[in-house]
Amino acid sequence: MDNNKILGGLWGAVVGDALGVPVEFITREEVRHDPVTGMRGFGTFKLPAGSWSDDSSLLLCTADSLVHGFNLNDIATRFIKWYSEGLWTPYSKAFDIGNATRAAISRLKRGISPELAGGDSEGDNGNGSLMRIIPVAVKFHKMDIDDFISRVHAVSSITHRHSRSLMACGIYCLIARNLLEGKSPMDAYQEAIELASGIYDRDPFRMELHYFRRVFGGKIASLPEDTIKSSGYVIDTLEASIWCLLTSGSYSETVLKAVNLGYDTDTTGCVTGGLAGILYGYSGILGEWINAIARKGDIEKLFMGLVEGM
Repeated sequence: MDNNKILGGLWGAVVGDALGVPVEFITREEVRHDPVTGMRGFGTFKLPAGSWSDDSSLLLCTADSLVHGFNLNDIATRFIKWYSEGLWTPYSKAFDIGNATRAAISRLKRGISPELAGGDSEGDNGNGSLMRIIPVAVKFHKMDIDDFISRVHAVSSITHRHSRSLMACGIYCLIARNLLEGKSPMDAYQEAIELASGIYDRDPFRMELHYFRRVFGGKIASLPEDTIKSSGYVIDTLEASIWCLLTSGSYSETVLKAVNLGYDTDTTGCVTGGLAGILYGYSGILGEWINAIARKGDIEKLFMGLVEGM
């Protein structure tokens, strides 16, 4: 087991999130006038450098639960505690909460089971489950593929259970799985979409395949930047993360490219950072960026606990 890659994926996501927090909601044109080149403070949420958002909070809640096994009710309970009590937040209070996630947590509080709590309508395809799914990918990457995908879908469904969101998480985790096996970025991507095309060629996923035409087309790396969107829509975030991964040569270049796309910068940075962190490893992430992360010691202890339990 390559702990450097596993820790890289986990830390890479958190660092990518923190790089994006200060410029969230800023347009691409505005970011181009003052591009992100490192860990900066304040900006959109007036927070110190190294502050992370709901993306990392929910990722950390997921990782914390997975240290103890696989239990959807436990993950859901931690999500509720994050929202209500500030569990795994940088400064003891949740902020920047997505509408679909808020609605799902409200359902969980009312006693709806985690498997059914996530929204399943067309409008429930934000990137709120994709942003927190990397711990599932690294924890279960050696599982039988059907069980692996089943767990990815189950964890997504807590907040996002529309087929499109499940598929995006599945494709992303298949790429992560391939990277953990040491495959090159292009091979990891190509083999993931080949496998995913078989997994999702059935109902209810088949009717969603056309939304992924650019992903399954295998040519994302050749697309110009102005065709890559960085909104909160799950397809946009998936495409942007793959594009950044395939068109960069280091962790730093990959995540800075993601963040400088503008708009939903924290999530694009987080999702991209997870893949780039696996590819380049923990050792490939700048130490000064990791050292700047809020609650670094707590996160370090959590991630080591997850790795040691694998």
